[in-house]
This record gives sequence, C-alpha cells and structure tokens, in this order.
Amino acid sequence: MFRLSKKVEYGILAMQYLAENQDEVITTKEIAKKLDISFEFLAKTLQLLKKRNLVSTIQGMRGGYKLTTPANEITLFTILKALDSKPEIVECADDEDHETCERKEYCSIRNPLMILQDKIVDVVKNIKLSEMLTNDNKLNGKNTVELALNYSKG
Repeated sequence: MFRLSKKVEYGILAMQYLAENQDEVITTKEIAKKLDISFEFLAKTLQLLKKRNLVSTIQGMRGGYKLTTPANEITLFTILKALDSKPEIVECADDEDHETCERKEYCSIRNPLMILQDKIVDVVKNIKLSEMLTNDNKLNGKNTVELALNYSKG
C-alpha cells in the first residue's frame, strides 16, 4: 500500500514545524532536535524544499528557514510533489498508456485501482498544511482526514 518515504515524512514534519513557528526563522538544527530526526537527512530534505520554493533561507548568525507561502495555501500534494513523490498504489499509476505493464493484456485490476488512485490524489490535494498543525488539528469537530474524505465523495 501507499507508504511515505522518510524523506517525505521528514519534509512534512519540517513544513509543519515551520508553519507552527511562522513568525520565526528556524534552523535545521532546531527542527532536527525538536522532531528527533537526523540532522544530515533533514538538511538535504530542506534543501530540496528550498529548490522547489516551498521554503526560503535567511543567511547569517540568525539564519535559518521560513515558509515562502502561507500554510493555508500549501497542500500535502504540493509537499509530496516537491519531494519527488506521488501517492501511487501501483507501479503503473504514472503509465497513462499502460505500456510498461507486462500484464496489460490480461490486467483486470488497473482500472479499479486507478479510481482509488485518483481518490487518494484528491484527498492529498485538499489537505492544507495549516490543517495539519498540532495546534489546529480539529476543524468544526472533524479532523483533516475526515474533511478530505468527505470532499472526495463529492
């Protein structure tokens, strides 16, 4: 089943931490320490997020990272895409013409799985980073996942 890589997990956690502290410039060291994750791996992940323009860096003694966009404008899908990841439940999800599949002549599960794939993408496209903040994880009595699932039904 769809599973997030450590790079994506750390990226989401870092983005969440930056959003929770949006008025501050945060160092990689602080994020790594607070989240108890590898400094080196986090540094590479933050550089990738910077390259994709989701975070910016401030140089100098009081330097660090900040979000480039408000958290309510960043979706989970945007973060996944920035970290070169997409929620794919089958290998052929990116194969529009079904050309790379060895089983294309007799595959009977691709179409139903692609429907599920599309629903998953709809969900992650509709979860905002601001909804994932620890100080704002309930919205009108429903959590973010419930809201996204309800959205994908419509």
